[in-house]
Amino acid sequence: MSNPQAPVWDAIGGVSRFAALAAMAELGCADHLWDGPLSVGELASRCGADPAALGRVLRQLTSMGMVAPTGPGVYRLTEAGTTLCEDTPDSLRPAVRMIAEEGFWYGMGTVPQTVRAGRSAFAERHGSVYGYLGGNPAARRLFDDYMVARARPFAEAVASRYDFSGVRTLVDVAGGKGHILAAILKAHSKPRGVLFDQEHVVPAAREFFAEAGLEDRCSCVAGDFFVSVPAGADAYLLGSVIHNWSDEDAVRILRNIRDVMADDGRVLLVELVVPDDDAPHISKDVDMRMLALFGEGMERSVSEYGELLGEAGFRIGDLVELPGGAGVVEALPI
Repeated sequence: MSNPQAPVWDAIGGVSRFAALAAMAELGCADHLWDGPLSVGELASRCGADPAALGRVLRQLTSMGMVAPTGPGVYRLTEAGTTLCEDTPDSLRPAVRMIAEEGFWYGMGTVPQTVRAGRSAFAERHGSVYGYLGGNPAARRLFDDYMVARARPFAEAVASRYDFSGVRTLVDVAGGKGHILAAILKAHSKPRGVLFDQEHVVPAAREFFAEAGLEDRCSCVAGDFFVSVPAGADAYLLGSVIHNWSDEDAVRILRNIRDVMADDGRVLLVELVVPDDDAPHISKDVDMRMLALFGEGMERSVSEYGELLGEAGFRIGDLVELPGGAGVVEALPI
């Protein structure tokens, strides 16, 4: 007979397990263990940590499969643990550090207040997420690293799974440094790219495309998508953008694109897609963060995207499945 308390205790324990992950990520334990096993004392010395406290965290991390003992009080890094190394291609260290960031952690802890009021308690205290990041350089750097880490798994999948053969000009709207756009341009020789984002983002994007050898095929343009977007392209990419906004604001963004796109154009939304069933799914986890931090931002199902796009003058075309619960929702003009 199943224990009805088990799901609750598992969720409570998840907070403790995440706290151990956050300590591992913040202290850089994985990088210090990369070259081989260390004793608790040696690792504590390198991390600048208290040995007794670190030993307790390592015990928890061992139960999670992140480290493994090689002898009494000596630990090595596991394959799972390498995902928290700083410079590995698929590093999740930025993701863990971002979720553990003080302001974001406050937002998650105040979800009950948010649900009662219907307004984000984080936003009530700090203002918008982007305003908070603008006034907090350390958090801004964490967030930028986190967005790069999020983009990496999607970038090659978008480039390989969606058919870009007929695309002439692709505008990456609010594309950050441009990891997804760069992957598409590398995989497909014909399209030209336009990276469109806020003015403070554009210099880093130009540097990124120059380092990637793509500066001749991609221009970087600064602007505000609530005002206008670069006109005349036949494809517009929005990667993890629309989920940040309410239906009303999302329709404003999409209509601004609809007004200036080519007659045969399309919009590609790269987002987590909430399934219609009741099974666990990463989109439902992320939607709780959206509720906590963005208030009106949300993850949406295919049917919800259909309604949203319809209001902006689009219909859903193709749906392309991506790793990690994400997808490309193709929007075609009505």
